[in-house]
Amino acid sequence: MDVPTLGVEEEFLLAAPDDGRPMPVADEVLGKVGRLADGAAVHRELRATQVEHATGVCTTAAQLRDQLCRGRLALSRAATDAGCAILATGSPVGPLRSPAEPLPPDRYARIDAHYGDLAADYEACGCHVHVGVPDPDTAVAVVNHLARWLPTLLALSANSPFDRGRDTGLHSWRMALQTRFPGSGLTPHARSHAEHSRLVDSLVECGALVDREQTFWLAWPSPRYPTVELRVADVPLTVDSALVQAVLSRGLVATALADLERGIEAAPLDPQIGSAAVWAATRHGLTGALVDPVRERPLPAAEAVADLLRHAGPALRAAGDHDLAHRLVQAVLRDGTGSAAQRKAGPDGVVAMLAARTVPRVTSLQTGTRGQ
Repeated sequence: MDVPTLGVEEEFLLAAPDDGRPMPVADEVLGKVGRLADGAAVHRELRATQVEHATGVCTTAAQLRDQLCRGRLALSRAATDAGCAILATGSPVGPLRSPAEPLPPDRYARIDAHYGDLAADYEACGCHVHVGVPDPDTAVAVVNHLARWLPTLLALSANSPFDRGRDTGLHSWRMALQTRFPGSGLTPHARSHAEHSRLVDSLVECGALVDREQTFWLAWPSPRYPTVELRVADVPLTVDSALVQAVLSRGLVATALADLERGIEAAPLDPQIGSAAVWAATRHGLTGALVDPVRERPLPAAEAVADLLRHAGPALRAAGDHDLAHRLVQAVLRDGTGSAAQRKAGPDGVVAMLAARTVPRVTSLQTGTRGQ
């Protein structure tokens, strides 16, 4: 079994170290980062209170871990120089940001104008995993196979219980915010890349999307790279949390590729049951029942995670990721997701906790054994 390539994009909030208030200083922070190695890069995001680190193309989990660590460290140093901190949280935990400077007349400004107040307070931070695939039609067929497992990946990643100091009662407020937009949730089943492209074009023509490079679907064929892009996860609290999303995503894609080689296509899911599965993960994370959108029934979160590991097991072994994935998943099941850590820290301690756990210790670069 061929092992696909990997790449990860992580979005971070720029916030005041004392109270977590979002700070619109992205351009200043990015200007201080400097050049990164191995094809990695940093970018601005929709809001001037956000920055993104994108790794280069990786072939092993160890290589990816190293790049994730280096990216977080570089952004943290630059943020400190700019008088703020980077926080790995799916939604802001501090007070409402001060009015940001006007956006330049670019694509982000068009998004603001297009969606109005839906986008005005959108400072959600996610994690995107790119996994290499051979061609666009295969990418669409892989996305069909992934749909069943995306809610479980969301539950494992849940890291946004707060909205500016208020406990929302959800584990992924980011996902709740994202589902306000048209064209969100599980990707509609398509029989070819041409059919997928026609749907995207129609959504743009109907005004649901700004352009062909925008989508709120949780996985899709990347319009820029020869990859499937999984966009389901909240930005993970730690490097280890990001790594588990990446290796599980690759395992699921590789499993789908193997099924397709045997002529096994994924059947369409019921859209309403799929929405219910996304909602259950959004609401409960790993603390309640999830929904299996194929069997169309609820099941304990630990059982859903075990099903995913079992399904992707051969691919994880082929990539050398099996033991790592099981160790990291068991740690999440034991200790809880980022949302649980945020609630444990509480409103008074969450900013300090996020600032401390977002940035890995330097020793993780030397040993490759820890990601926080």
